[in-house]
Amino acid sequence: MQLSFKLKHHFFNAFRELFVHHHGSLEFRAKIFALVISANQNSEDASYEIVEKIGMEIYNQDEVRANLLMLTTKELVKKVKDNNGLDIDTLVNHIQKELRIIPRYAKKIDVNSLKPIVDITNDFDIKSYQENILEFLQTLKDDTINEKKSQIAKDEEGIESKY
Repeated sequence: MQLSFKLKHHFFNAFRELFVHHHGSLEFRAKIFALVISANQNSEDASYEIVEKIGMEIYNQDEVRANLLMLTTKELVKKVKDNNGLDIDTLVNHIQKELRIIPRYAKKIDVNSLKPIVDITNDFDIKSYQENILEFLQTLKDDTINEKKSQIAKDEEGIESKY
C-alpha cells in the first residue's frame, strides 16, 4: 500500500463520517467481514486480501474504497482481538441493531462472498464456528428482507447509490 493512502486512511478514520461517501454502508460491510474473520483467533493476512478483492468487485474496481473496506475490517478485528471494547457478541448486536434501523443493509450480506474466508481456516472447530456464523447471517438477511420488504422498497426509492 502506498504511503499516501495510509496517510489518507488515518485522516479518514478520524473524520470518516464527513469524508467517506456512504460510510455507514462501508462500515456495515466491514462489521460483517470482521465477524467472520475474528471468529478465527489465528486469522491470516490472506483474509484481508480476500476482503480487498471482494471490495474491488463490490465497488466496481474503486481501489481506494476497497482499501478502506479492508482497513476498516482490519481495525474492527484488531479491536476484537485486543478486547478493546468489542467482541463477537457486540459485533452481532451492532449488526442486528443496524438492520433494525436500516433494513436495506440486509441486501449487503452476501454469504457466498464470505465463504473464501472460511475456506482458508485449517482448524475444524473454528471452521465449524465460522460456518455457523454464515448460517446466522443468511437467516438474519432472509428474515429482515421478508419482514421489512415494504420498508426496504420505500427506502430504496429515493436512493441513488454508486455502490
